[in-house]
Amino acid sequence: MAKPLLAIEELSAGYGDVRVLWGIELAVEAGEIACIVGPNGAGKTTLLRTVSGLVAATAGRITFDGEPLAGASADEIIARGIAHVPEGRRLFRGLSVRENVEVSALGVGASGREAERRADALLERLGLAPYAGAPAAALAHGDERRLGVARALATEPSFVLLDEPAAGLPEAEVPDFAALVRSIAAEHGAGVLLIDHNMALIMETCDRIEVLDQGTVLAQGTPAEIRANVDVAAAYLGETPVPEE
Repeated sequence: MAKPLLAIEELSAGYGDVRVLWGIELAVEAGEIACIVGPNGAGKTTLLRTVSGLVAATAGRITFDGEPLAGASADEIIARGIAHVPEGRRLFRGLSVRENVEVSALGVGASGREAERRADALLERLGLAPYAGAPAAALAHGDERRLGVARALATEPSFVLLDEPAAGLPEAEVPDFAALVRSIAAEHGAGVLLIDHNMALIMETCDRIEVLDQGTVLAQGTPAEIRANVDVAAAYLGETPVPEE
């Protein structure tokens, strides 16, 4: 059996004396989309920030493509092929849409000409080409989220971390965004680790779902298995299904 692209073993992490994650176990293969769900405060964002080098692990091990990530800086982790699309608006709002993508490519060593090529190709593919010369600050919310993904893909990653990519996205735009997420795995062969509260996006995109509750993995399985799990309904949905008579 092939080794997973990203492997997390007995991971604990937190902020100062406050521990947020406790003994997390997770593995994601190349081309697989794994999703993390759970109530607010479960540790979802902390998990992604730990993988991306923004939070230091206090115990456990993270390996990527067979090599440990311990001690690597956030910039080194990007250079090794892990792109992080954080929650919220993290764009260079004073730069144009094209320049935002070019900066990401330049940041991993692409030449100016190569950065331009990647930017043009990604903006065309993600439907942002008409706005290439416009300031990023002028984009609608859904287009901002797409630009965040374009910036990540400009680094040509083999793994993408997506933190609440559908936050604030109109429901009518969720199917198209789900198709975009699926294409990251299908067309780029990248592994994807996604967290979101939009269950339509989760159920439509994910091969496997991990449920966090109070910093630990409560359950894992396919979307159908998670939907039917009583413990998940109690912890995440705040309700307990009534058994059929």
